[in-house]
Amino acid sequence: MAERDLYRNRDFIPDFDTIMAETEARSRALAASSRIERDLGYGPTPRQSFDLVFPPDPVPGAPLHMFIHGGYWRAGSKEAHTLVAAPVIAAGGIAALVGYDLMPDTRLAEIVAQVRAATRHLVRIAPAFGADPARFTVSGHSAGAHLASLLAAEAPGDRTTPDLAPLRAMLLVSGIYDLSGIPDSFLKDEAKMRADEAKDWSPLTARHRPGPSRIITRGQAETAPFQDQAIAFDTMLKTAGQDTELRLEAGANHLTVVFELSDPETPLGRRLARMVTAS
Repeated sequence: MAERDLYRNRDFIPDFDTIMAETEARSRALAASSRIERDLGYGPTPRQSFDLVFPPDPVPGAPLHMFIHGGYWRAGSKEAHTLVAAPVIAAGGIAALVGYDLMPDTRLAEIVAQVRAATRHLVRIAPAFGADPARFTVSGHSAGAHLASLLAAEAPGDRTTPDLAPLRAMLLVSGIYDLSGIPDSFLKDEAKMRADEAKDWSPLTARHRPGPSRIITRGQAETAPFQDQAIAFDTMLKTAGQDTELRLEAGANHLTVVFELSDPETPLGRRLARMVTAS
C-alpha cells in the first residue's frame, strides 16, 4: 500500500468538501450582514485586490487587520474567507481580506512580492477609510500563514533588502514553514513549485525581523508536517529572541481550524480579537 501524502489534507478529512462549502456559506452570510467594500485594487491584475469589512459602529483610528487565505498557493479566494472578519469587526477593527495571483502561472517570488505590496498599500491608505496604520496586524491560514510569516522576514530569495510595512503582530494558523517537501508532493502538477523556489522562500531558513509578536498555531488533528513545522518555527524564533506564542487548537483539523479562527466565541477567535485590539 502506497504511503499517503501528508500534505494532501483531503485524504485525512472525510468531510472535506462539506467543510469547504460551509466555509463559503458562512462567508456569504457575514458579507450579507456587514458593510463590505469589494475588489479594491493594490496591483494590476484582478486577484491583486482586497475586500474591506467594517464593524457596525466604526470609530476613527480603528485597528486594521489583514487576512491571507490558503490554498497551497494554487487555489482559494478572499471571498471564500470573509468569515474570518467576524472576530475583527466584533472587536471594533476593520478587516482586509487579501487576494493574490496563483501558481503555477505566477511564480512564488511574485506571490510573496504581491502580498508584501498589499501590506504597503493598506498602510498607506488606512487613514482614508478610518483605520490607524500604526495598529496593523496580520493573520493567515496554511499557505496564507507562510506568506504572512514573510511580511517581517528576509528570505534567501530576497536578493535585496525587502520593503516591508510595519506591523504590530501576526497570527499564523496551520502554516507551512519548510517548503522542501512541496515540489515532490501531490502538488507537483498543480502548483509546480520548483526546488529552488522551495529553498528560496522557506520561513525556516529566513531571517525574521524583531518587532511584531508572533502567534503560531495549528489544529490538534492535523498531519505531522503541520505539527512539526509549527514547533520548529516557534523554536527557531524563540532561540533568536523573538516574542512568540505556540498554540494547539483542540479537536480542529486543517479546515475546521478556520471555523475556530472565525468565531468570536472560540478560544482562537478571542485570541485574534485580543491581538487586534492590543495593537
